[in-house]
Amino acid sequence: MELGRVGPAGMLVLLLLLITAQAAPERDPYRVLGVGRSSSQADIKKAYKRLARQWHPDKNKDPGAEDKFIQISKAYEILSNEEKRANFDRYGDAGESQGYSQHQQRQFHHFHEGFYFDESFFHFPFNSERRDTSDEKYLLHFSHYINEIVPDSFKKPYLIKITSDWCFSCIHIEPVWKEVAQELEALGVGIGVVHAGYERRLAHHLGAHSTPSILGLMNGKITFFHSAVIRENLRQFVENLLPGNLVEKITDKNYIRFLSNWKKENKPHVLLFDHMPAVPLLYKLTAFAYRDYLSFGYVYVGLRGTEELSSQYNINVYTPTLMIFKEHIDKPADVAQARDMKKQLIDDFLSQNKFLMAARLTNQRLFQELCPVKKSHRQRKHCVVLLTGEGDKFADAYEAFLTFAVANTKDTLRFAHIYNDRQPEFADALLMDEEKYRGKSAVVILERRNNAGKIAFKTLEEPWQGSNEDNFILLDLLDQLRTDPGLLSSETVLADLNDELAPMFLIRWFYSTLDYILDCWDSLFHSNWREMMPLLSLLFSALFILFGTVIVQAFSDSSDTRDSPASEKKDTTAKTEKNDTSFSKESNRVPKKGFVEVTELTDINYNSNLVRLRPGHMNVVLILSNSTKTALLQKFALEVYTFTGSSSLHFSFLSLDKHREWLEYLLEFAQDAAPIPNQYDKHFLERDYTGYVLALNGHKKYFCLFKPHRSGDEGVCEDYDSSSLHNEARGKPSCSPGSKSIKNKLHKLSFWMERLLEGSLQRFYIPSWPALD
Repeated sequence: MELGRVGPAGMLVLLLLLITAQAAPERDPYRVLGVGRSSSQADIKKAYKRLARQWHPDKNKDPGAEDKFIQISKAYEILSNEEKRANFDRYGDAGESQGYSQHQQRQFHHFHEGFYFDESFFHFPFNSERRDTSDEKYLLHFSHYINEIVPDSFKKPYLIKITSDWCFSCIHIEPVWKEVAQELEALGVGIGVVHAGYERRLAHHLGAHSTPSILGLMNGKITFFHSAVIRENLRQFVENLLPGNLVEKITDKNYIRFLSNWKKENKPHVLLFDHMPAVPLLYKLTAFAYRDYLSFGYVYVGLRGTEELSSQYNINVYTPTLMIFKEHIDKPADVAQARDMKKQLIDDFLSQNKFLMAARLTNQRLFQELCPVKKSHRQRKHCVVLLTGEGDKFADAYEAFLTFAVANTKDTLRFAHIYNDRQPEFADALLMDEEKYRGKSAVVILERRNNAGKIAFKTLEEPWQGSNEDNFILLDLLDQLRTDPGLLSSETVLADLNDELAPMFLIRWFYSTLDYILDCWDSLFHSNWREMMPLLSLLFSALFILFGTVIVQAFSDSSDTRDSPASEKKDTTAKTEKNDTSFSKESNRVPKKGFVEVTELTDINYNSNLVRLRPGHMNVVLILSNSTKTALLQKFALEVYTFTGSSSLHFSFLSLDKHREWLEYLLEFAQDAAPIPNQYDKHFLERDYTGYVLALNGHKKYFCLFKPHRSGDEGVCEDYDSSSLHNEARGKPSCSPGSKSIKNKLHKLSFWMERLLEGSLQRFYIPSWPALD
């Protein structure tokens, strides 16, 4: 449309819009004072004082100074009052009919009154000041959503609408939304409205980038509504948010199994008898709210196959009936009937029947709800707990306790039982004489004193057998307890109960993974690109890391095969694989993956492999002789194979025949661990150090020592005499020990290596490293 073709009315509308846009910043108290929405009261006061001094009419002779000063004063009046400030943040208005906004409105009226116009002539229904007041009680702000709405979504689903000013589509769906909101709220659904103009942070947090948007909140999880905004679609959307297994369909074939599960689930079971084919939404919402306390079933009385069930419990097929079953399935514990079953009636009925008559304590939360901490003398509640076992042996004692509980139900008294083998800490804390109650049941009266686990209790002196005498004794104690709270003379602190019904880790992991996959699937088909960006970013990052690692590893392997060192020709390499162990005496080839490289420690590489070893690196040195070289290296390679992944560990071996004096010098600093004979002793050269392992830290000048065990078959040669040892020192062994006995010297070396990496081995420090030659 060309500007020249705009009529007089159109020009006036455009002019009015320009004036309104120009006046809007002036009506924002934050912009008037020049502060942010998160500013503290100190910052607001400081800004007000500065601007008041600048624009005070007595000091500022500007013609507009008086009006500006009034704006500043009114802005400070709103922001300095927490209630007015909260109203402005939430609704865009401080809740006043005069004052701050009146000055701006007066200026606007004076402008257009000369043209004989009034703003009511335009009557824009999407303006914030003319917004439907029915939404105001549902308006949400960020802190209220995080602190109250999200936790409450684990008890009931929420239906939330995202709206804004100047939103024509919002006006179009308003009648349907208003009708559905009133209907669902009466059923127990939470309703919320977010104004994207005033709550941008919350709208962004919810992922709503356009208005209007409708979403559901359930168990803290957000689901967007993508269908046409009509009553049936919105009701179905809320119903789809609920889990599908909340209510079980009950017939004559499965009602006994359903009601008998009270012992396994430790919950009362609820049956609703109604003539509707589908489970009512009100009943599903109720089942979700009480799912931690009750199990729910639905009986369609008009269905063939429910006649026996209806006849047994004498059901009026024309009136909806609620029945609660506890320990006895042949007779309901409580019944409620009403032609128009309201939410308030159902809540009152179920809240009085959330627990079994003698519930089993299966977790700490149930214990705290059954036995609350006393808040005053009048609110004192006592718990009578049966400590028993599982099986037919304890069945009679439990049935007698249950009968006593049913006959003595009171508001100040709760009954429960516990299995000793499943909650051993609880039972041990309450049973002083364990031998007396071993294999028997016991009854304890207790009262919780605080939330830290402190209780006062009294245990019946004799084991509970359920006899008449036991009933009289327990009843007498309860009567005395009314007038004498000091009867509970013993005190202790209980640890939290084990959660017996918690699902296994694998099951929890499976359901979490399934929920995540379903979320991704839903986002793939319904979310816009802005919502998909985090998921796509995560996916491409994972692919980049995966392929980048493969490429770098491929180049690293190719460079390793090209660069084969040829300088250390005297190095000896011991190589082992997981399924095959091989040893080569003299090899200068670079070991492949799955092999262990063990280098001989000589005077040529002594400085580089020990004295000048980098900080944090250690050289693990095996002591061997020519006769034990092959067997010990094979066993050594097997024991240290799992530790070759550490780049800070190096592996070497030292010939005892060549460097005995160097080794003896080091071991002098570890006399307690390896006593050294006097060098003038005639058996000085007879000591066998083969199988010793030293972990040498060249930088910090210390070593750790592994000394082989020499018990039984671990000795090198048990019948060595002096001459044979002298012969071995000269390189002529007189006996040839088996390879098995030699390898046993390095038994448990892998455990020693684990302690080495943990840093828990004893360290022997030396002043300096001696010369190897």
